[in-house]
Amino acid sequence: MGLIAIALSAWGLHPLLLLLLAGGAAILVDQIVRSDREIGWAPLSILRSAARWPKSLAAATGAALGVAAPLSLGSLFLLFLKFGAVIFGSGYVLLAFLRADLVVHRGWLTDAQLVDAIAIGQVTPGPVFTTATFIGYLLYRTRGAIVATVGIFLPAFLLVAASGPLLPRIRESKIAGAFLDGVIVASLALMAVVTWQIGRGSIVDALTAMLFAVSLFLLLRFRLNSVWLILFGALAGLMVRVW
Repeated sequence: MGLIAIALSAWGLHPLLLLLLAGGAAILVDQIVRSDREIGWAPLSILRSAARWPKSLAAATGAALGVAAPLSLGSLFLLFLKFGAVIFGSGYVLLAFLRADLVVHRGWLTDAQLVDAIAIGQVTPGPVFTTATFIGYLLYRTRGAIVATVGIFLPAFLLVAASGPLLPRIRESKIAGAFLDGVIVASLALMAVVTWQIGRGSIVDALTAMLFAVSLFLLLRFRLNSVWLILFGALAGLMVRVW
């Protein structure tokens, strides 16, 4: 499933649709395995139900993906509200959503601007989601920064409050567990693909290749904090530019 998710992500499938498909596929496999253990063969009802999933998934994601709307404070808020509501697994999954929606789908940012935003998010205090603040500023200055920040963090406050009473039931649900297993695999695939895509646009000459190799060695060998790696890269870039 992980290899298929990587292939679909590299092919250009939207991250939200990929997460839903992976979760649905994990539920299907789990139900088939359970049915096979109980009666020796998966019941026909499971297969019929699976046949209806593509239409349901298309309807569910159609509104979420939508068409490329013109840039405005309202569309910016709704987009980051969607990011905050559907991202699962890690803040780094946000990078896949940002590239798919802002760079590929809408063309509001370039890959270079996205890389700058990621770097800013890494060196500022807080989670990776602070990248949203910088992107909002790039697109709509101070008002955009405020709108993007509120939009991406608002769903977390609402979902935590609403899901409190439901968490014990979710933990006991085998279907929910299977769905989360699939989503976790898809999240890892998204992070792998977006790392490759961003790296391909960032490593463009001998200097950037050397910085990548040195940073990777320091990170793997000494577990150096990423902030120091980014500062090291920034100083190296300044020195080369001055000389």
